[in-house]
Amino acid sequence: MNTDLPPLTDVRRHQLVVRGQVQGVGFRPYVYRLAAELGLSGWVENGGAGVRIEVQGPAERLHTFGVRLHDAPAPARIVSVQQSARAARAPAEGFVIAPSRSGAAGTALAPDLAMCGDCLAELFQPGNRRGHHAFMACARCGPRFSLTRAVPFDRANTSMAAFQCCDDCRREYQDPHDRRFHAQVIACPLCGPRLRFHEGDGAAGEASDPIAAAVAVLCAGGILAAKGVGGFHLLCNARDPVAVAELRRRKGREAKPFAVMVLNPESVSDWAQWNAGERRWLEAPERPIVLLDKRPGCDRALAGIAPEVAELGVMLPYAPLHYLLFHHVAGRPTGHEWLAALQPLLLVCTSANLNGEPLLSDDRQALQQLRGIADAYLCHDRAIEQRCDDSVMRLDDGAPCFVRRARGFVPRPIRLDAAGPSLLAVGADLKNTFCLTRDDEAYVSQHNGDLITSVGRRALEENLGQWLAALGAAPQVVVHDRHPDFFTTRLAQRFAAERGLPCLPVQHHHAHIAAVAAEAGLHDAMLGVALDGFGLGDDGGLWGGELLRVEGWQHRRLGHLQPLALPGGERAAREPWRMAASALHALGRVQDIPRHCPYPGRETVLEMLVKRVNAPFTTSAGRWFDAAAAVLGIAAYSSYEGQAAMRLEALARRHGPVTPSRDDYHLEPEGVLNLLPLIGRLAREEDAGYGAALFHATLAAALGDWVAAAAGREGLCNVVLNGGCFMNALLGRGLRANLQRAGLNVYQARQLPPNDGGLSLGQAWIGRAWLAAGGSG
Repeated sequence: MNTDLPPLTDVRRHQLVVRGQVQGVGFRPYVYRLAAELGLSGWVENGGAGVRIEVQGPAERLHTFGVRLHDAPAPARIVSVQQSARAARAPAEGFVIAPSRSGAAGTALAPDLAMCGDCLAELFQPGNRRGHHAFMACARCGPRFSLTRAVPFDRANTSMAAFQCCDDCRREYQDPHDRRFHAQVIACPLCGPRLRFHEGDGAAGEASDPIAAAVAVLCAGGILAAKGVGGFHLLCNARDPVAVAELRRRKGREAKPFAVMVLNPESVSDWAQWNAGERRWLEAPERPIVLLDKRPGCDRALAGIAPEVAELGVMLPYAPLHYLLFHHVAGRPTGHEWLAALQPLLLVCTSANLNGEPLLSDDRQALQQLRGIADAYLCHDRAIEQRCDDSVMRLDDGAPCFVRRARGFVPRPIRLDAAGPSLLAVGADLKNTFCLTRDDEAYVSQHNGDLITSVGRRALEENLGQWLAALGAAPQVVVHDRHPDFFTTRLAQRFAAERGLPCLPVQHHHAHIAAVAAEAGLHDAMLGVALDGFGLGDDGGLWGGELLRVEGWQHRRLGHLQPLALPGGERAAREPWRMAASALHALGRVQDIPRHCPYPGRETVLEMLVKRVNAPFTTSAGRWFDAAAAVLGIAAYSSYEGQAAMRLEALARRHGPVTPSRDDYHLEPEGVLNLLPLIGRLAREEDAGYGAALFHATLAAALGDWVAAAAGREGLCNVVLNGGCFMNALLGRGLRANLQRAGLNVYQARQLPPNDGGLSLGQAWIGRAWLAAGGSG
């Protein structure tokens, strides 16, 4: 206690309940030090309802305490403080951190955070007892969400419970002046987790230095499975085209882009360009993969990494293990200067998952399932309780735009503009997330992936059970997509039936628009442009290019893109040339199909189109991108979702701006936007780059005119843009600029991806609006 403070007068006692990101982030140690500095007595504890504080002292000092409480250093984030008076007690010496108590969760657990600067300095500090320790962490950094089984965030509720602190670590844990004071992740080489190296057959290796053995595999052109914070990665030398090609072959990943890990931004500057904003996100504690524009020559230098797309996914190390790999390749230099120097090592860093299954996080499963893919394994004995993929984002006019929201951001809640009842929204079957709301917070889960396997479905149910328990949530309504065949629909119906809850189906594209409305706090009527690959429509049709009027839990379809036939159904999404044939057939240019579609099965496809057999119609914007890419000769087949559109965008960005013509699209009666003239124009274009740029410019102009006309008719000025097609930065920027020139307010997804990864938040927003309206209809 500080004895230099004025004497105690007018003694009072306050209780405070603090909610927010205040567990696992050094908040209690901050409270302890603040109270001690001000000469206050009392206690602070973690509880299910938040961090509880009772503090006693003179009124003036209590006021100062309350003000300075909000100055807690990052990564702590205070959302609310509830204060009440308590009867003062007999004078007590000092302030203590009390044992945690359980209860209904009311605080936000911290996400996994990258190593802080202090820990990084210690990692390579000569003579430091934690030098080269692969599990370095403190009260302000390190894994949180991924190792947590339950709240409150205490060691006993994490996978660190398996490791008993040594005397030195216990002494640091109890020292208020130490950075590891009450750090639940505290450990050292003597008492903490340990690395293990395994050969390719899964047998434990004899390596005395697992890092050195792992680096030897990478330098020899091998593929390493490394257990990270939220799961396993597959690593190889990104500058070795043979190793990259072999990784693609073994994983069955023909062309989908890989991300690379580099030590610092300078080390990738020859191949990708970044600005100050992108650098800030690369170096942020969340450590997302950031999509950076490629420089000329990138694809030659890094062959096979991200073929035929405009961006390179780049991430920096965030765990001690990553830094140790780079340090060893650099020759194990002394000091810290090497951390800021250009380093030649670039590592492919891709999630270790198979055949659409979830990310592998268990050692035993990884050793079994990655056999034949990995040449060696770098494992450790700290369990991963919550698997969590790397987050992916790009910057759009300086604002973040997520491709995938996961590690570093989950389980941070999204703030809603008003409190409301708890509900569960289960998302869709692709890029699945679920959402649990509580008061004025929406908790959107980590990326659960595509629910195409039984393993993925079981993982979703396990994750949901863990979240329900951790948040103490008791949903009043369950919301799901309208599609009856989705696994999530059946899950929602079963969950609701078991608990006697109402179950609300929500139209897919309505939920896309509502997701942005929830982020922005929009409640008045708005226009929504939803562009994606597929969603079941109100009429049972295959929607995907929709103009909606959205107000509360209700929506009305104002228009849609001209429908195109899908010859072969879902197969058309994997073979874009079929969509080119469909568009040319709709134009009456059947004679041009052989020239633009010289592929096996062409005659069968033409017969489907003529007879309208196995060729359902869709308004999908994604299929218009496919048609354009195929008719320009850019992509006839797709080995992953969105491949044709990404190639089209890359060529358009490389070409540069062009001027669209209004002759290339028609605004037709009943709100139909017809892009067939544009496809006809592209079919005559010999310059694929110009054609790709023309497609983007014309689509942005056409959509702008379409929306502006509807805004005038409906008397609305707020427009929401969302859906998977808005992953296309060129389209999003062009359309946003056109609408803003028309005097409209434009809103886009910023805290969640525009694709189906954000759908659950929109479902939840609609569910709350439905309840507010009486919960019927």
